[in-house]
Amino acid sequence: MITLVRSELHRMATVRSTWLSVAIVGALGLLFGVFDAAAWQLLAGVGTFGLAVMHVGQHYQHRTAVLLHLAQPNRTVTLVGHLVAAVVVALVFMTLSGATVLLDGDIREFRDAAAVVPLMAVFAAANAAIFRRPTWLFLGYGGWFIFVEGLAGRLDAPLPFSAYLAAGGGDRSSLLVFAGWTGVSVIGALFAVRRDLVGD
Repeated sequence: MITLVRSELHRMATVRSTWLSVAIVGALGLLFGVFDAAAWQLLAGVGTFGLAVMHVGQHYQHRTAVLLHLAQPNRTVTLVGHLVAAVVVALVFMTLSGATVLLDGDIREFRDAAAVVPLMAVFAAANAAIFRRPTWLFLGYGGWFIFVEGLAGRLDAPLPFSAYLAAGGGDRSSLLVFAGWTGVSVIGALFAVRRDLVGD
C-alpha cells in the first residue's frame, strides 16, 4: 500500500500537466485568499475535485490502469491507494493555497476547509474510478451543479456540492451529509474497479 501511494504521488509530481495545474490553481487560491476566504474555500474544493478526477482518470485515459492492476491485482488496494494519494495532494494543495487565508487570520475558514476538502478528494477520486472519463465527469457534474443543485435545489438541498459549500461555511450537519455522499461514492467505486478495462 505504501509503495502504491508513493508511486501515485511520484506520478503526480512528475506529470507536467498535474504539477502545472497545482501551481496555477494554487496561485489563484493565494490571490483569492487575500480578498475573500469564502472564495478561497470554493476554489480549494473545485481545485481538489479537478486534481483528484484527473489523477485517477488519467490511468484510464492513458491505459496505464492495465499495468497498475497487473502490478497490484487486488483492485481494492489500488482504489484505496488512489484515495489516499488524492487526500495527501488535496491537503498539500489546500495548505499552500490557503497561506494568505491563514496570514489574514481567517483560522475558522481554514479549519472548516480542512475538514471538508479531504472528503472532496475522496468523493472526486471515487467518482473518477466509477465513470473513468474525466471530460464526461466534468461536463456531467458541471451541468448537475448548475441545473440540479443551483436552479432546482437553490444550493439548499442535501446534495453533494451544496453540502460541500455549507460544510465549508461551518455547518456540521452538512459535513455529515457530504460525508454520506462520499461514502456512497466509495461503495460505488469498490464495485466499479472490478469492471473490465477492455471497453475503456
